[in-house]
Amino acid sequence: MKVTLILGARPQIIKSAPFIHLASKDKQISLSIIHTGQHYDYEMTKIFFKELNLPEPAANLNVGSGTHAQQTAKIMLRLEKLLQKQKPDMVIVPGDTNSTLAGALTAVKLHIPVAHIEAGARSYDMHMPEEINRRLTDHCSTLLFTPTENCTQNLLKEGIDKTKIHQTGDTMYDVLLQQLPKAEKTQILEQLGLTPKTYALLTTHRPENVDNPENLKNITEAILRLNQLTIIFPAHPRTQKQLQKTKLYKKLEKQDHIKIIKPIGYHETVKLIKNAALILTDSGGMQKEAFWLKTPCVTLREKTEWPETVKLGANHLVGVNKQKIIETTGEILEKGDKITEKLKNTPNPFGDGEASRKILGVIKSFPKE
Repeated sequence: MKVTLILGARPQIIKSAPFIHLASKDKQISLSIIHTGQHYDYEMTKIFFKELNLPEPAANLNVGSGTHAQQTAKIMLRLEKLLQKQKPDMVIVPGDTNSTLAGALTAVKLHIPVAHIEAGARSYDMHMPEEINRRLTDHCSTLLFTPTENCTQNLLKEGIDKTKIHQTGDTMYDVLLQQLPKAEKTQILEQLGLTPKTYALLTTHRPENVDNPENLKNITEAILRLNQLTIIFPAHPRTQKQLQKTKLYKKLEKQDHIKIIKPIGYHETVKLIKNAALILTDSGGMQKEAFWLKTPCVTLREKTEWPETVKLGANHLVGVNKQKIIETTGEILEKGDKITEKLKNTPNPFGDGEASRKILGVIKSFPKE
């Protein structure tokens, strides 16, 4: 069975890693990886292929940056030629990026079955480009692999045929379990001079936070006041650019409790999350990683596609309200041990770490046309 997997951004590479390893060893599957080049910066993608021991993509579409329409259109134009040549039996798209949507649309227009990994996630916020991408992708997919019961219910509510839906669990949880021993061995804490539970990890990359000067200012001013903690800030290239443009970079640089560092690899990120007192993020993936690693999460968004983490008390939605960020962080630090104890006993709605194996099984049993 010829299967083409389409990737374009850091989270997609991470969540696909266990599936790639299994499919590459399976004699019934001929796997081809296409990289769209949506994240074209070395730190943002190549490092993850290397770190997670993944084969080189068969092709790179090199689409680079641009508006959402430009990026999606470029991927579709270049991908169509490749898929017509490859003639795969199925196209797999993970996640919710422009690469996900472009891959799904191109394949379905060529009458190639589409499998969506991480189907059914909903924030119900149509201002988020990811929300548009995942909804449209789900509605043109043949197989929908959901990470949680909530995701399955979302799809059923939208009228998707239940025979297409397979609740497998979350492939990101598979990766975490597999890669945790390697992550533990990294020396990132020593390199940054950190002691466990004395620092917070901050990441922000969403356009609504980074490209909006007011929102970026609110986040910056909040972390300037959180001087009871060391703040480790691996700054996304776009975030760095905006911080410099708005003159906020210099303010942050002057503070002893804030360390701005380059983007880091997956293993180092996992080690930092696991040992942090808390994390501050607008990333969907990091909300889940914090949940699994029992680290409290303060999410710099009003809504999340992972409401399970909020219901279970592990994730706190604060938006970009400066006061809320400061107060919520203070409350978490105050309740430290109680929160840690509570998180240790929290059930995991994201499956058993075997999602990739289940996905591969369903794909293999899919009838060829």
